[in-house]
Amino acid sequence: MALSESYLEEEMHPIDIVEHIAEHHDWTFDRIADDQIAMAVEGQWKTYSITLAWSGFDETLRLVCSFEMEPPEGRMNALFEVLNAVNDQCWAGAFTYWDGQKLMIYRYGLVLAGGQVASAEQIDTMINAAVLSAERYYPAFQLATWGERSAEDAIQVAIAEAYGRA
Repeated sequence: MALSESYLEEEMHPIDIVEHIAEHHDWTFDRIADDQIAMAVEGQWKTYSITLAWSGFDETLRLVCSFEMEPPEGRMNALFEVLNAVNDQCWAGAFTYWDGQKLMIYRYGLVLAGGQVASAEQIDTMINAAVLSAERYYPAFQLATWGERSAEDAIQVAIAEAYGRA
């Protein structure tokens, strides 16, 4: 059964949809507020903390996917170089590093202007794309910071992985 089939054409709040998706996937989640939900999604490399928040003001469903990362002091320039290279590869969303919290962040906003309604499939795809992006580029971030590889070498790992699957 498709995720959206269970909603019977009724208009649901985007965060209610996210809650149903989290239940469907058996993810641990916490409904922080009416307009915000946080969940943990297990990946191959890390457990990703994902927060989605609805802003009625600008009609945007915002996603933040984060994971801890504490690069060595002298490797911050390398991290920022590989971040730029990674963001050049991302079609939707972008990575940033929050130094104060020691978190790597993937952000994306789904704009639903004009009263548009997101489908469960759109939101599920948005969440899965965030996790897949984090999984794909995590090795590149690690190689550039801990492996002391150049951004060009580090990003090749992510690119090679994409070509290595059928």
